[in-house]
Amino acid sequence: MFDFDLVPGPVVNEILNDDRSGVMALVRQTYLQHEAGESVNPDSHFLRFPEKPDARIIALPAFLGADVQLAGIKWISSFPANTRKSVPRASAVLILNDYETGYPIACLEAAQISAARTAASAAVAAQALRPDGYEGTCLAVVGAGVIARTVCRYLQEAGCRPASYLVHDVDETSGQALVDHLRGALGESADFTDDLGTALKADTVIFATTAGRPYVHTHFKPEQVVLNLSLRDLAPEVILTASNVFDDVEHCMKAETSPHLAEQAAGGRDFVTGTLAGVLTGAVSLPPGRPVIFSPFGLGILDLAVGAFVHRRARRAGTTVAVPDFFAETRRW
Repeated sequence: MFDFDLVPGPVVNEILNDDRSGVMALVRQTYLQHEAGESVNPDSHFLRFPEKPDARIIALPAFLGADVQLAGIKWISSFPANTRKSVPRASAVLILNDYETGYPIACLEAAQISAARTAASAAVAAQALRPDGYEGTCLAVVGAGVIARTVCRYLQEAGCRPASYLVHDVDETSGQALVDHLRGALGESADFTDDLGTALKADTVIFATTAGRPYVHTHFKPEQVVLNLSLRDLAPEVILTASNVFDDVEHCMKAETSPHLAEQAAGGRDFVTGTLAGVLTGAVSLPPGRPVIFSPFGLGILDLAVGAFVHRRARRAGTTVAVPDFFAETRRW
């Protein structure tokens, strides 16, 4: 009952890289469980700093019932200035709590868990929103950091392999690094473009930036698929002229995301098409002749599901670090 484990980053990384298809299946299943009411996913809480307006640390509490039966919280920081020192923007830990007693059972390094669940979510959406496949298409990635790199790997695992990639980033060095990764590690055809407008014409566009406010005012074409992972790139008018699919509608209508700004501009939610879970089950149909934008807020239950998966695998492999006597008192009297 009172065991407590640490799961360090290299262990997390090895487990995630060993079974990406399993992570995607888990994320898909978790979306369906959430839609069925088998989870509790409160609002995320943002800690911001007056002297660092672009930085934040976010707390994502969650409970997932079904076959997981765990609560937990991810504590993830986003400090964009880190990239100027060649340090990753995000760092995170995930605490897992036993549902029966409430006691914490593990602490996991979670930056890779966060990246993996985001990438798996993107891959599940990419499959569902372009069911005819990616053969012969062009896919553009806007923003060339860790998330973008992980998304590209998961897309390949999911069989979403376009004829070519276009990469755009305001930092050409980062953009070229992603191009080199796509060519060398993944064997994909890829080029860098310094012209955002060129990237926005691709059949599929993925946003994985650190943008704090909208800068894209270009309307997308019918049948384009946009994975709006960074949530704040698109102006409200762009959202309002598309079919819009969400991981969770209520969560996305907060924190000045592009959908939140669109709701404020429109005075309502008529632009909401439905959830990804609804698309997966067939309950939501996508109107023809319109672009489709997927906006995932990033649900804590996904971190919980993937973290539980990693913890189980690490325990079976004996690669957790047990912390004896972590709790000072284990008896009430």
